[in-house]
Amino acid sequence: MSEGYLIAKKLYAEYGVDTDAAIAKLRDIPVSIHCWQGDDVVGLDGGGAASGGIQTTGNYPGRARNFEELKADIKKAFSLMPGKKRLNLHASYAVLDGERVDRDKYLPKHFEPWVKFAKELGLQGVDFNPTMFSHKNVKDGLTLSSPDENIRKFWIDHCISCLRIAEYFADEFKSACLVNIWIPDGFKDVPADRLTPRLRLKDSLDKILACGYDKSKVTVAVESKVFGIGVESYTVGSNEFYQNYAAKNDICCLLDNGHYHPLEFVSDKIPALLAFYDKVALHVTRGVRWDSDHVVLLEDELKEIAKEIVRNDAVEKVKIGLDYFDASINRLSAWVTGQRAMQKALLYALLINHKELKRVQDMADFTALMVKQEEYKALPFGMVWREYLKSENLAEEYLAEIRNYENIILKERK
Repeated sequence: MSEGYLIAKKLYAEYGVDTDAAIAKLRDIPVSIHCWQGDDVVGLDGGGAASGGIQTTGNYPGRARNFEELKADIKKAFSLMPGKKRLNLHASYAVLDGERVDRDKYLPKHFEPWVKFAKELGLQGVDFNPTMFSHKNVKDGLTLSSPDENIRKFWIDHCISCLRIAEYFADEFKSACLVNIWIPDGFKDVPADRLTPRLRLKDSLDKILACGYDKSKVTVAVESKVFGIGVESYTVGSNEFYQNYAAKNDICCLLDNGHYHPLEFVSDKIPALLAFYDKVALHVTRGVRWDSDHVVLLEDELKEIAKEIVRNDAVEKVKIGLDYFDASINRLSAWVTGQRAMQKALLYALLINHKELKRVQDMADFTALMVKQEEYKALPFGMVWREYLKSENLAEEYLAEIRNYENIILKERK
């Protein structure tokens, strides 16, 4: 142990916090890391650049252009990330090897190479997402809410295929797979009918859930959004719709902290949902003025999200996943910076004596509560973080290694 860590350990002990225990607990909290940061959400199935209210900005050199390049980038980035990791895939990352098959017919075999790769990396499991964007069957901006029954059936079948693939992931890793359903459906301007598209979405979801999937292996989540580019006036899958649907059908709500009004906070929504749900899922991102999917940084809201997970003993209940895509900077650095920020926030939360702060709050001693919360901000958190990295055989500095990878590998991609 370094001298700095021993000093930090002693200071935290004065607040009733065991830093060794905090590090040990952090090491066991899995974070599901998204594959789509590496290629700007293009995918492998020929769908092309992201559409449906999603936009990736920037043209930094070195984007992964195929499965092998994406695997290499993930392997390198993951080697610089501490803690337990899962891999989060979109269906558009099916490895088709020239086979002509559309998304409604995807099978587990199209993801076997990903399973082999994830096992080689020693990952805890794989999570999954139907890809209902960047496809010719997004008709007039609609998928599961489309008035065209053929379009709607295509996407229903796609989601059912994804549930079957998720069961395969769960069997391979002996770990439940989170399947998150998000759709881009909405209208640019004021609609004439807000209800009927939602009734069609409800019917589509009912048909998907009725397929007979194994609930012990697959956790289905639905993800709301307030608006997207080109669908500013109306989103079919709104927060109110999905929270009610999830509660009624005993599935999970996924909270993306870029998908709400800037003055709404996911940190406040987590304990609200924990009062009613056994599980809550997260897509952690960083919105700047809108759902802009900036790289996650150690900011106040991220700390508050982590505090709500830790202080409510919800580490097992809250499924943490990352979701951002920045093409303006080195993509591997973006991956590592965001994952480490999430881990830092969790460690920061683990280094707080929440029991004592709750006691002070229940006494209505809000003066003491404010003072004590401020004191934690000045404790040597960084020393504990460095000790955690040391225990994971990692260093605080990782930019030089990423620059070396960029100079050797990424710059060769034209």
